[in-house]
Amino acid sequence: MEQSHVSALQQRHAGIDRQIREEMNRPLPDLAMIQSLKKRKLRIKEEIEHI
Repeated sequence: MEQSHVSALQQRHAGIDRQIREEMNRPLPDLAMIQSLKKRKLRIKEEIEHI
């Protein structure tokens, strides 16, 4: 159970990382969206570290 939870979190983390890269590659990236995604990514990383 714990390993599957970590795997799910890692997949979400990677998905957010992909969203950040895609947004940054747009001609006019939405900086507020990038900031929000980075915060979500950090919270997931912290959750993974505390498991």
